[in-house]
Amino acid sequence: MQIAIPKETHEGENRVPLVPETAKKLIKLGFELAIEAGMGIGSGFSDEEYTAVGATVVEDRKGLIGAADIILRIRKPLLDEVALFKPGCIHISYLDPFNEPELIDALTQHKITAISMEMIPRTTRSQKMDALSSQANLAGYVMVLLAAQYLPRIFPMLMTPAGTLKPAKVFVIGAGVAGLQAIATAKRLGARVTAFDTRSEVAEQVQSVGAKFLEIDLGETGSTKDGYAKALTPEQIQKQRDAQKEVIAASDVVITTAQVFGRKPPVIVTKDMLVDMAPGSVVVDMAAETGGNVEGSVPNEVVDINGVKIVGQGNLANEVCRDASLMYSNNLYNLIEEFWDKETSTLPINFEDDILQGCVITHDGEIVNATIKSIREK
Repeated sequence: MQIAIPKETHEGENRVPLVPETAKKLIKLGFELAIEAGMGIGSGFSDEEYTAVGATVVEDRKGLIGAADIILRIRKPLLDEVALFKPGCIHISYLDPFNEPELIDALTQHKITAISMEMIPRTTRSQKMDALSSQANLAGYVMVLLAAQYLPRIFPMLMTPAGTLKPAKVFVIGAGVAGLQAIATAKRLGARVTAFDTRSEVAEQVQSVGAKFLEIDLGETGSTKDGYAKALTPEQIQKQRDAQKEVIAASDVVITTAQVFGRKPPVIVTKDMLVDMAPGSVVVDMAAETGGNVEGSVPNEVVDINGVKIVGQGNLANEVCRDASLMYSNNLYNLIEEFWDKETSTLPINFEDDILQGCVITHDGEIVNATIKSIREK
């Protein structure tokens, strides 16, 4: 089977779906591997590094895509490229299937087996394939570096003959993968960290990485079967805002990571809370691209509200694109290796498998994912 990796076309995207080290492992499994010329440049990988492990470099993008049995990428495909795909080919990438009905229809029409990396179930067995978690881990690290960049003071306590500098106060909202990494990174830099999550069961994890857990009684909350925080009611959101207001006002840095998969994220930091923060404070909104946790945040911009900088930068893992590419590349390899049939040299789609049930969106001319199918039928 031939795997093709075209160049990413999304503006500013420097991550690549496959690094040479992982390309070598796929070729050892028995795949033929072709990449578009210059595919790895964004993360510093030359064409020669791929040819050295056995890949072929192709200049003709349309020919590359049209000949592939499997296409690997990071971003969703361009709509006008779907018609170039070989019927029955397997396409693996982020797809944003909740918000891309036209793309899903095109993939269905052309009988493409489309696998969405966002939809990998969060189970013990699938951890090694979980691209959302691998990229969120890096995003948590980057958010703290951005906060440190814009904050007009240092994070650690510093005692000098010229005086003592108190440690910065950092408040992290959301203690999933990104939040926990943000907490750990802020602590390593010497900040005093407080964190909150609607799932009270993560308090121990927050404390294990050195932060104080803010207790707020919101009533019944918890996690979905995939480990995501359940959506709060409007009353619970308001209760959370009220309880956090004082902590936010006293913080030098606020980092928000609250996202509800497949839905617009909740607004949990409002402008009246920002007014109470000291000038020079920084708020980093991880959810800015999908609607924002912070009132007034703008995707991919830094805005100033009463002297408080609101950082709405998206695609955070892209800031450390080389490591992000390595981790995503391993996620893809682990997914393929898990289902690769060495005896028949095929990648069979077995819908009795819980991982494939979760992440395969279209197959053989139909929408097969139960969640997406139910949304489309409403």
